[in-house]
Amino acid sequence: MMNCSLRPISFIFLAFLFIPNYFFFFDIGLSEVCCIDTKQHTLLKFKQDLIDLSNRLASWTAHGDCCLWEGVGLITYQNFKLLTKKTQFTRPSVSFLFLFLAFLFLPNFFFFFCTGLLSELRCVDTERQALLNFKQHLIDSSNRLSSWTAHGDCCHWGGVVCHNLTGHVQELHLRTFYPGDSATEEQYEAYGRSMFGGKLNPSLLDLKHLNYFDLSFNDFSASPIPPFLGSMKSLTSLNLSNAGFVGLIPHQLGNLSNLLFLNLESYWIGGLYVNNLEWLSGLPLLQHLDMSYVNLSKVSDWVQLTNTLPSLLDLRLHYCQLPFIPLVVDVHNMTSLRHLDLSENNFNSSIPNWLYSFSRLEFLNLQYSNLQGTISSAIGNLTSAISIDLSSNELGGKLPRSLGNLCNLREIKLSSNKWSQEISEILESLSGCLSDRLEILDLSSSQLHGHLTDELGVFKNLVKLSFEDNSISGPLPVCLGKLSSLRMLNLGKNQFKGTLPQNLGQLSKLEVLYIYSNVLKGVVSEVLFANLTSLRSLDAGGNQLTLKASQNWIPPFQLETLSLQSWNLGPKFPQWLCSQRRMLSLDISYTQISDMAPPSFWNLSSQFQHLNLSHNLINGEIPNSPVILSASVIDLSSNHFKGKIPDCLMNWNNLEVLNLGNNNFSGSIPASMGSLTNLHSLHLYNNKFSEKLPSSLKNCERLVIIDVVENRFAGNIPSWIGHRCTSLMILSLRSNYFHGHIPKELCALTSLQILDLSHNKLYGSIPRCVKNFSAMATNNISNHHLNSYNDSYYYGETLPLESALLVIKGNILEYSTILQLVKSIDFSKNNLSGEIPKEVTSLQGLQSLNLSYNFLIGSILENIGTMGSLESIDFSLNQLSGQIPSSMSSLTFLNHLNLSNNKLTGKIPLSTQLQSLNPSSFVGNKLCGPPLTVNCTTNGVKPNNENIRSKATGGLEVDWFYVSMALGFVVGFWSVCGNLLLNKQWRIMYFQFLDHLGYKLKGVVSLIFKTGWFIFKSHGYACKGPILKGTNHAHCGLIDLDWNRFTGNCTKLDG
Repeated sequence: MMNCSLRPISFIFLAFLFIPNYFFFFDIGLSEVCCIDTKQHTLLKFKQDLIDLSNRLASWTAHGDCCLWEGVGLITYQNFKLLTKKTQFTRPSVSFLFLFLAFLFLPNFFFFFCTGLLSELRCVDTERQALLNFKQHLIDSSNRLSSWTAHGDCCHWGGVVCHNLTGHVQELHLRTFYPGDSATEEQYEAYGRSMFGGKLNPSLLDLKHLNYFDLSFNDFSASPIPPFLGSMKSLTSLNLSNAGFVGLIPHQLGNLSNLLFLNLESYWIGGLYVNNLEWLSGLPLLQHLDMSYVNLSKVSDWVQLTNTLPSLLDLRLHYCQLPFIPLVVDVHNMTSLRHLDLSENNFNSSIPNWLYSFSRLEFLNLQYSNLQGTISSAIGNLTSAISIDLSSNELGGKLPRSLGNLCNLREIKLSSNKWSQEISEILESLSGCLSDRLEILDLSSSQLHGHLTDELGVFKNLVKLSFEDNSISGPLPVCLGKLSSLRMLNLGKNQFKGTLPQNLGQLSKLEVLYIYSNVLKGVVSEVLFANLTSLRSLDAGGNQLTLKASQNWIPPFQLETLSLQSWNLGPKFPQWLCSQRRMLSLDISYTQISDMAPPSFWNLSSQFQHLNLSHNLINGEIPNSPVILSASVIDLSSNHFKGKIPDCLMNWNNLEVLNLGNNNFSGSIPASMGSLTNLHSLHLYNNKFSEKLPSSLKNCERLVIIDVVENRFAGNIPSWIGHRCTSLMILSLRSNYFHGHIPKELCALTSLQILDLSHNKLYGSIPRCVKNFSAMATNNISNHHLNSYNDSYYYGETLPLESALLVIKGNILEYSTILQLVKSIDFSKNNLSGEIPKEVTSLQGLQSLNLSYNFLIGSILENIGTMGSLESIDFSLNQLSGQIPSSMSSLTFLNHLNLSNNKLTGKIPLSTQLQSLNPSSFVGNKLCGPPLTVNCTTNGVKPNNENIRSKATGGLEVDWFYVSMALGFVVGFWSVCGNLLLNKQWRIMYFQFLDHLGYKLKGVVSLIFKTGWFIFKSHGYACKGPILKGTNHAHCGLIDLDWNRFTGNCTKLDG
């Protein structure tokens, strides 16, 4: 141990060690530490050159202290002078200076000498032990804290920052970095392994000097935030965002009176909530508060309570279920506010005027808040505003011209509203001081109309411009080529006409170009793309453009996504596609290609995430390569591909959607298809596949759609479909050679909405367990989504929607956009027998039921009327008997019914739907009543009330029609025959008349044979013409008059 007594050398040491500090403190004048103006200006210029779409640098403001900005660290003590402002001081006397130095640095003499003269600083033992105890209760799967050892110096541990002089632990950086929404599955898995878990140990309370604690983006297994954190009163920054905490936020956090930064954002489902925010009043120094996704639905006074924070600069309450936004409130203490985010709260209100009173506000985000009404001209009071986001609301009217007076604005996002305004009028109002400052303008989905004018060209600093999904028409303006700073241009889903302006190719910084779904026509030359070297995403599908490019053209760009749907790229396969080495998504459907895809193209396919070559005439076979087509979505439908599916599918691990329908593929399904464990949708319809469905398909447990319509599959329907593919929503096996019984295991498919087993050779009865199809038993829309595959690399509507060909209402129709709403069963054209099970009526969400062309017996279900969603019923060509149940008249949505060719009897029930149907729906039965012309009292058809006793007489009801018919016959017969029998003179005259008529008929017949003409009557026409040569007159009675086998003219007979 070193002797700590004072010695003369000590004063010499102190003089040399601490006298320089006199000059340091004299220069800075003991002033408050803050950022140098020139450094702050440099950082602000650096921010201007960045694209910060998520607004991470919101704290970088013109009037703030850059030492407190997010991402800017305070420079250490040795460089402290660089961060101070020089302040003029009056030079003190020499004696005062030495006296000041003595009192200031004398204690350091004992510190340095008693610890071993300038020995290396180490962390405090109690704090090292506290961290070790904290580590023991953490789950560290990836061993990130491997440096935290019992004998190590905690100041050198990963994530630990100590004070440079005292060695006290000041900061704990234990954040796990989230890879982002566009990360790969491997990156997400690595992120999951690196997250901390477990629980927080109270040993942290021994870190008395801890001022920074970051645990964000970890997984603490839905545990509550420990209340003891409220006792760590030295904390100035606490970040628990997205760390897996749930439950009530402890009010003890209100004891952290030194707190400057508090982030409690939580994406966790059913995460954090509060009953009140009164504890915020204990945080008077708080500058940054982020409680996004925290449930604040019980906090009605949230504005008043945040108004108690006079130092607040940044307030973020995104998606907090705030109950309402007050229209009138006092916010005088929030005048320092720089950033306000209240987005995705269902306010259902107009924009309150107090929101326009923040003259220092730089960032305002109110998107998705169900705001209504108009924007007040008072928005011009937000003179410091840099970014205003009011997108996805119900705002309307006209944009106030005062918006164009906010000369600091860089971002205007007003998309998905109802402005109903001419686009030229908006551009004119913004063309003042914003013309050379505006960087982002988003007015997509805003019901805008009119033409784009050259006034757009004045906004020379635009980086992102979106007018997507409006009704803007006319040609694309030439001035687009003058926006030299553009990186993103979205004009999709409008009514632009003409062709692409040639100077569009001058936008050398352009990275994203979307002009899809317009009315553009004409020829696009490869010259247009010559300078678009930065282009990485191009969606121009849905236009009638023709690309003229030489076969050896190599584009100057490397695209990641490309959609040229409906362009004319053919007939040759575009070879230039083979030069795109970064392509992730490709859609060249409907492009008139009638060529074979070259091998160099298939070599690229291993990088694709989405590939759509559908609706062309591309031919050839898919190469049998182990790396081919490893995308997640592949659509090769409606081409001329042939051959077998390559048996290398075990390498297509990411495949979610496979559509090979409407081609000429043949052979059996390879067993390796069972390796596609992520497969969601399988379309093999209209090919020549044969044999049985491979049993390996049962490994594809995520399947939602199986569509193998119109092939040559045989064997029994596999029972494993019901056991393993439990998420199945569509099972379509129509027009194959399946035989045997309908397996009862299919009834386990509770999510099934469409079941089509028609046109097969199935026999036996319909399973009674169909009542287990619970998705068909309700009108609710399924929570599962048919188009649930990952579309992060595709934009707009270029990804093909799921579709299916269904026989509904007697027609084959393709359903796509509403496919998820369809619920149908089709067992037609099989050999099914037995009765229709009564359990079918429990499927009250069913819209179409087709059991036609079978051998079903029994009667139609009596309570079929409870199936209120039915729109189409087809029971034709069976052996059903009995009467049509009266409950069928209550099917108010029914517009297609076919009961023909059965053994049904009785009267058709009365209802608006049934009587409006075509009579052919009921033919081939013994039915009567409308819409049939058969009256229920004629033609031997017995009415429904036959043998019912008369209410009036108590006996059998008399049918007076038959009584009058018999009476008329008797009267008529005896009126004629009686007179002939009784009156001799009448008898003589009657027989003379018959003889005279006979002579006349004989003369007519003789005349016909002499002249060669014949007259006969057929279907109300008198037909006259010469008898054909070679006709045997003795057999003239056999002439087929229905087919009119004669020559000459036919005239209508009178009567």
